Amino acid sequence: MNSRFKWTIIGSSTCVVVLLLLGARSSRAVAPDDVYGHLKVYAEVLDRIKLEYVEEPDMKSVTLGAINGLLESVDPFASYLNPDQYRQYEKSEDSAKAGVGLILAKRYGYVAVVDALPDSPAEKASITTGDLIESINGIATRDMPLAYAEQLLRGDSNTTVEITVLRLRNPDPQKITLTRTNVQFPPITAKLMANDVGYLHVTSLGGNRMDQTKAKLQDLKRQGAKYVVLDLRHCSTGEQQEGIPLANLFIDKGEIAQLKGQKTEKTEYDAKPEDDLWKGPLVIITDRATAGAAEIAAAALLDDKRAQVVGERSYGDASLRKTIQMDDGGAVILSVAKYYSPSGKAIQDTGVVPSVQLAETDNAPELDQDGNPIPGSAQKNTEDNLLKQSIDLVTGKTTMAQLMNQVDGPLITDQQHPIIEKNPQPER
Repeated sequence: MNSRFKWTIIGSSTCVVVLLLLGARSSRAVAPDDVYGHLKVYAEVLDRIKLEYVEEPDMKSVTLGAINGLLESVDPFASYLNPDQYRQYEKSEDSAKAGVGLILAKRYGYVAVVDALPDSPAEKASITTGDLIESINGIATRDMPLAYAEQLLRGDSNTTVEITVLRLRNPDPQKITLTRTNVQFPPITAKLMANDVGYLHVTSLGGNRMDQTKAKLQDLKRQGAKYVVLDLRHCSTGEQQEGIPLANLFIDKGEIAQLKGQKTEKTEYDAKPEDDLWKGPLVIITDRATAGAAEIAAAALLDDKRAQVVGERSYGDASLRKTIQMDDGGAVILSVAKYYSPSGKAIQDTGVVPSVQLAETDNAPELDQDGNPIPGSAQKNTEDNLLKQSIDLVTGKTTMAQLMNQVDGPLITDQQHPIIEKNPQPER
């Protein structure tokens, strides 16, 4: 067991217990909406830590940990940057830097992998969705601002960065050195398959990928496609609003999404009939790395009953984020509005749950003597199981009922993560 992870879990549990005990001893219960009452409890916990902890604590670290824990509890993509970090962040945003191809969020207090872009250094090192990054260049990511972690991974092309990874397959830390490069967004691919099935794989909506997607779909129609399978696996990049025109390619009326927040004016996005390109049968494939714009499109088409969705629940990242400068010279990067599906679900909270949840059956890579995957050792599947099932469904060869009977076991969720299961919280 990773001892650092174990003590992190124990420490978190202890804080929760302390909060409960203080609440129980309080002369009056704190109402859920009593902000100042909760701040009073928080201040008392800080006092107890400072006065009664076994050794003199670093109160700066305690406070920063509390701030980042607060942000993560409401928004896994939020960050607090201190003044120095914010100045560095602004500089890095203004300059084009090479990277390693990782899309990140926060999970369990750590920096977590949403996706590793195809053909990127991270993907070639077998880093995958759900892995946790424990440190970057020796700096622990526990309570690290997400934006700062992204900044540390960027740098000049051909320079290296060392990360320590807690993998899904093995929770023991593994050090990996990645060479930064200018990672390119993968191209849109399309082909006409047997039985007039048009296969359209949208791997990114960055840059001009939406124009490419439209052109590829028109080409499939010209080739005589009667069915379309829209593959959104590993589609996690691009402006989130690009999910609106993507959905509109397959729908001619009705609501596609809503964007709303506490202080953000509600915006409704409706389909435009003139932008609808495909009215035939449609099936969508998603996985755990489907995020952002791709989720917005998949949610709209599923809610409208325009398409069936096959695969894994998507990641859950669909919001408008804003950088808010603080009085101390730092900044908070926070979601100020969320995208909602036509049925009213906040996509960032629930992800897109497929009509039929089927896990991908990848061939596992070979493991070294420490139980870690050897980069590049996984054999590519000769048959794409999810694609095959989707083709059978869209052409009517398989019914929904038959496909649902093939579901084998539960999928990984935030509440059931292999690393957490192998490092369980202590009994209270």
